[in-house]
Amino acid sequence: MKKLLFFFVFFMVAISHAQKFDFTIDHTTLIVNDLKTTGDFYQKVIGLKEIDHPTKDPGFRWFSIQGNTQLHLIYKADVVMKKHKSSHVCLSTSQLNEFIQNLEQNNISYEDWPGAKSGITLRADGVKQIYITDPEGYWIEINDAKH
Repeated sequence: MKKLLFFFVFFMVAISHAQKFDFTIDHTTLIVNDLKTTGDFYQKVIGLKEIDHPTKDPGFRWFSIQGNTQLHLIYKADVVMKKHKSSHVCLSTSQLNEFIQNLEQNNISYEDWPGAKSGITLRADGVKQIYITDPEGYWIEINDAKH
């Protein structure tokens, strides 16, 4: 009986340390100074589908990434965001080579993590990744991770 009680208590403690809430990523927001140029980049170069903003406010452009995950661009004329490669949006595709061809056709440079132009980083887990910047200077990682 004591063993059974011990395993029951152990099991309950283990469950209590699991993720408490069932989180998914809903959206990422970027503050932009040029909503048209940056929005067009995400739509035409990255290939995201633009979706309606619920209020039709002209200061927003929203894009669907996958499922219910979204990218929100918010126009702020007087806000300058500090940008660094370590803080980036990451998108994953099984068509990384085709995406790189798309970048090259649009004369958009890319680099690996250390910064070598046209370089591709191979992570320790076998995932290939490249980095680009959008017209606002935000960093975007594109990789071929399988989910």
